[in-house]
Amino acid sequence: MTEKIRCTWATGVPEIYTQYHDTEWGVPVFDDRILFEFLILEAFQAGLSWLTILKKRENFRLAFDQFDPEKISRYDQQKIAQLLENPGIIRNRLKINAAVSNARAFLKIQSEFTTFSDYIWRFAEGRQIVNHCRTDQEIPAKTGLSDKISRDLYQRRFKFVGSTIVYAHMQATGMVNDHLVTCFRYREVIRA
Repeated sequence: MTEKIRCTWATGVPEIYTQYHDTEWGVPVFDDRILFEFLILEAFQAGLSWLTILKKRENFRLAFDQFDPEKISRYDQQKIAQLLENPGIIRNRLKINAAVSNARAFLKIQSEFTTFSDYIWRFAEGRQIVNHCRTDQEIPAKTGLSDKISRDLYQRRFKFVGSTIVYAHMQATGMVNDHLVTCFRYREVIRA
């Protein structure tokens, strides 16, 4: 049996990272709750490694009510204080406040577009962008499209949604397939 060829970043890393690569990264997501989860997690990841976030992901789910934007939008100062004391998550006041603010902005988008999925996927005309990278160096950190989405999200009062964070969100949720062409997941996630 031959070993699967993976993206370079998913090789020789902790199992949780490989598992994420093999099952989630780059798979098109249209479920609003999952899109919201990634939006919040990407914001918390700013300045940190994604591995740190993956290790704390279950703690985040518990602390943030399974990423229910309705509940998070109603968090008060007492709840924020509780979160700041929770060692299982990233205890950064700006990022926690951003999660609450982003939940409110997320709900406004849902009321305007019916779903956040409809809103975000319209930027890609409803189609996955499939790149053909052979090396990690060919994968961009941001693009003109992530710049455009970032600007729109900021105008809608989102926080921690710079172009690099937005591009990472696009990769994670399959708007962009940035698996290397040599990776076994490359073909599997094409509009999975």
